[in-house]
Amino acid sequence: MPVIGVTIQSNESIDRALRRFKKKYERSGVLREFKKRAFFTKPSVERRMARLKAARRQHRQQLEAE
Repeated sequence: MPVIGVTIQSNESIDRALRRFKKKYERSGVLREFKKRAFFTKPSVERRMARLKAARRQHRQQLEAE
């Protein structure tokens, strides 16, 4: 997994650099991946969750189309 970092430009405040780092961190999905690997999920449960997620997504799309 690549290391996430930001280079601080001249005359850039630490707060702004920290904000850039946090955005980069969230977009990279490091925390999401960590939580996913924190515990084992059976393949059957993963498939069931994926089906439920797809059904919710499809339901939302139908509501938006109406």
